[in-house]
Amino acid sequence: MPQFAANLHYLFTEVPFMDRFEAAASAGFKAVEFQVPYDYPAAELGARLMANGLKMVLFDAPMGDWERGDRGLAAVPGRTQRFRDSLPRVLEYAAALDCTTVHVMAGVVGSGDAYERAERVYIENLDHAAGFLGEHGIAAVIEPINNKMGVVAGGPDYTTQGMHGYFLNHTAQARRIIEAVGSDNLFLHLDCYHMQMLEGNLAQSIRDNIAITRHFQIAGVPGRHEPNVGEINYPFLFDLIDDLGYAGWIGCEYRPKGTTLDGLGWAQRYGIGVDL
Repeated sequence: MPQFAANLHYLFTEVPFMDRFEAAASAGFKAVEFQVPYDYPAAELGARLMANGLKMVLFDAPMGDWERGDRGLAAVPGRTQRFRDSLPRVLEYAAALDCTTVHVMAGVVGSGDAYERAERVYIENLDHAAGFLGEHGIAAVIEPINNKMGVVAGGPDYTTQGMHGYFLNHTAQARRIIEAVGSDNLFLHLDCYHMQMLEGNLAQSIRDNIAITRHFQIAGVPGRHEPNVGEINYPFLFDLIDDLGYAGWIGCEYRPKGTTLDGLGWAQRYGIGVDL
């Protein structure tokens, strides 16, 4: 049976962030993820996880200045030193949260930056990060993100429908870069929402890439709402992922159309949101 993690930047936004851990546990989630832990003391986040019996399964490496448009640093020419200097902070939070998977975000590359130069920077930085994090038992993942859309106007912090100008967009591109890096500590993070927005052919892409995939995320298309809203047949994909032997987590990174609890009907068959 698939294992689902609540993304606390997207779900349970009816309550303040630090109260979302209890809300997720009460709804039946056994794990959580969220993009940016650095807004809160690491020890306090760790205490919330422990108090609610939750596992932290994914967070992002520092992405630069969100308000100024940064969406990661790893592929951005001229930001290499800042990217590498941020990695010790990843270790601090990974230790406090007992989390062993970190998303290394590529970033936004402007039209004036040559693609080839950005890719070289990205490969070099991923090689460094995979080695550095691997020494501490932390796996690095990269995620193709659609570059057609942007932040959710008026939405909670860090919620998006895509990232304009994001460097890494396609599954084949991500696989090629992973192969170029050649590290046994660099993996693929597949978000089915972004895959459908840019590629389609989800089942075959999952089959082709399951061996290097360490994390999945889900949301409905269009709208990035509940996974039972829209054109993706998620029960079919969940069964496929199970059949392929995937033992990791599936992050629920979607925007509820109403309240989070009212939208959990899709998850009852998996033991979440039952009898709420």
